Amino acid sequence: MNDHSTVSANVLLLDGSQPGDRELLGGKAYSVNRMHGLGLPVPLAFALPTSMCGEYHRNGRALPEPVWQEVREAVTALETDTGRTFGSGPSPLLVSVRSGAAQSMPGMMDTVLNLGLTRDLVEVLAAESGDEAWARDTWERFRRSYADIVLGEAGGEPPTDPWAQLRAAIGAVFDSWTNDRVRSYRERHRLGDGGGTAVTVQAMVFGNRDQTSGTGVLFSRNPNSGEPELYGEWLTRAQGEDVVSGEATPIQIADLARDQPDLYAELCRVAQTLEAEYRDMVDIEFTVESGRLYMLQCRAGKRAPRAAVRIAVDLAESGRISATEALDRVTVEHIDALAGATRVEHHADSLAQGVGASPGVAHGHVARDFDEVAALTAEGKNAILVTAFTAPEDVPTMFASAGVLTEVGGATSHAALVCREIGLPCVVGAGAGLVERLAGRAITIDGDTGKVYAEGAVGTTAAVEDRSVSALIAYAESAGDSAHPVLRLAQT
Repeated sequence: MNDHSTVSANVLLLDGSQPGDRELLGGKAYSVNRMHGLGLPVPLAFALPTSMCGEYHRNGRALPEPVWQEVREAVTALETDTGRTFGSGPSPLLVSVRSGAAQSMPGMMDTVLNLGLTRDLVEVLAAESGDEAWARDTWERFRRSYADIVLGEAGGEPPTDPWAQLRAAIGAVFDSWTNDRVRSYRERHRLGDGGGTAVTVQAMVFGNRDQTSGTGVLFSRNPNSGEPELYGEWLTRAQGEDVVSGEATPIQIADLARDQPDLYAELCRVAQTLEAEYRDMVDIEFTVESGRLYMLQCRAGKRAPRAAVRIAVDLAESGRISATEALDRVTVEHIDALAGATRVEHHADSLAQGVGASPGVAHGHVARDFDEVAALTAEGKNAILVTAFTAPEDVPTMFASAGVLTEVGGATSHAALVCREIGLPCVVGAGAGLVERLAGRAITIDGDTGKVYAEGAVGTTAAVEDRSVSALIAYAESAGDSAHPVLRLAQT
């Protein structure tokens, strides 16, 4: 079967020595393998392929014993690479256990970080690092995520055997393939049943290590407008879930150009390398541990409809893709959103100011949860989901809403990515107390400027057609493709 380095037919080492297969590895593991092949700094990992997801469920939601033994063998490769030992001192190896389907579904499935710690090993980690506060923070992060994701109960304790932790976490990731968020996302995007998720087990690097550590998400272009500029967010002393969960408000990646110019320059080089490799705008997850940069994931980035057109045309004009490929990269959903796109016509005093995370204007009544959204929708009214922050469980509610507004969170959170992909206006990080202050009101949110207005305080007008739309229309006309949906924009 193999194009991959393997421990077995069921466990694939992601060292970049052989080309990968996205359908087999899933998007996350595929990108880890691909980045290794490009010589980028990536912590070593191995994957249980997407085919193993079905095998797990057919086996009574249990990993077959021979496969488990092969996983244990694969861990030795991570131990050799890092010089650390899983489950014991003096240098404990911790791992992340991540999901990844063939099609990107940001935040829909589960991830467990810092796995391999026990209460006893916290003391070992503290002694090795000389930093008890960091060791305890890492333990608390693991304990909470393991309780929530694997045990399904707040306050539960992980097993004292790290191998038992690992086996259970792999099962929890396979289980997450069947959750309601995945079903809702796949139905909304017409993705079918799919072949399951892969599981990636990767050596941990620690963005929470010290003041020269952090984590972030970077786009090689602006995913809202398509402008050819780095776009992203960053948190110091944090781990990846802190950014993508939307539970914290990060700082803009552009601030790194001022505060850490060498790191910013390195990120620019990586973004250029990966955009050239993917021939598309890319979304990159990265961690910095004590000043050293590591890449964790890369994928074609979710983009707003306006950005989809701009990026497709820019790449065609630069010769990276053909005009036909540019047309293929703009979906009917993108075109539908552009045809109905509006912008704020005049400005009034705003109720709040956040970050525009997904462009467009939305009007509606404030709803705080799925029941309120459903009730307003049944009355024929638009609902704006207003919440402290969005969690993956909120995705079905978001799909039923006219727009999304959050108190905290950034423009690279999973919620923002989901909104951007479907053209749903979204404003994030608009300030604490907003849910209570706006309860019962009708509002307008502007996903371009991040402003929130009282309903009726501003008017809207059709969005102005730009050069990229005209260029895409010309591609369709030159190809003689009179049925291409982009030609509808010629009449709007």
